[in-house]
Amino acid sequence: MPRVSYVNGRYLPHVQAAIHVDDRGHHFADSVYEVLPVVKGRLCHLDQHLDRLERSLGALAISWPVPRRVFPLILNQVISRNRLTDGLVYIQASRGAAPRNHAFPLDTPSSLVVSAWPHSGPATALIEQGVRVVSQPDLRWKRPDIKATGLLPNVLARQSAREAGAFEAWLINDRGFVTEGSATNIFIVAPDGALLTHPADNSILAGVTRTNVLKLARNLGLEVGERPFTLAEALRAREAFITGTTMMVMPVVKVDESVIGDGLPGPITRRLRELYLDLRRP
Repeated sequence: MPRVSYVNGRYLPHVQAAIHVDDRGHHFADSVYEVLPVVKGRLCHLDQHLDRLERSLGALAISWPVPRRVFPLILNQVISRNRLTDGLVYIQASRGAAPRNHAFPLDTPSSLVVSAWPHSGPATALIEQGVRVVSQPDLRWKRPDIKATGLLPNVLARQSAREAGAFEAWLINDRGFVTEGSATNIFIVAPDGALLTHPADNSILAGVTRTNVLKLARNLGLEVGERPFTLAEALRAREAFITGTTMMVMPVVKVDESVIGDGLPGPITRRLRELYLDLRRP
């Protein structure tokens, strides 16, 4: 079935969907985005994603392209028109189209694009065996907490990881702390059993999956610490995993050339993944 996308009030065949050549998202990455999971035809964590979209729009002084209350209608229309059962919905909102100039244009309406596609999640073998990641310097700008579309450092980090035969890159800031992955948040289980992750400050994007996993961990009675940790601390961890919309909870069993724990997905990681999958089910 041909895909259908939404562009500024119109539902179009995906191959015909296009934005203006002077859209500021195209010229300057002056735009923000969200990716929402769809499970059995239902949007997951909609309010959390729209809350984060609202925060990103506000941080860049971009107006809502349509009222927030209209978003669920548009998203569900895109799901319906694509007959999507399990997959992803992508939202991108830009400052709009205007002659190329770094300064904000006056009285230019913001732009909205929504698309969707099937996605079944990561391969079972990866989940059962765990993945390897590699450490790299964090070269991004100082506001990755804004979910903006200017992702070139992330793209280069992920590509470098793949060329090294790894699944993901772990980014290390100038102070030696592990911040996050190129498109994931990072958790470790410390030798004392505490679950650690970088705090949700301006250094990382506060992932929706991250937020929900933290709630699940606290409900399990785990000691949870939101604090920076070094790569050396991570290498001494019992367990490690990464979280994100597309991979949910993915075990990490090797960082660079160092094996984490016994080299297998750990019990806390496995349990949190099970609970998170339950949370997403309709």
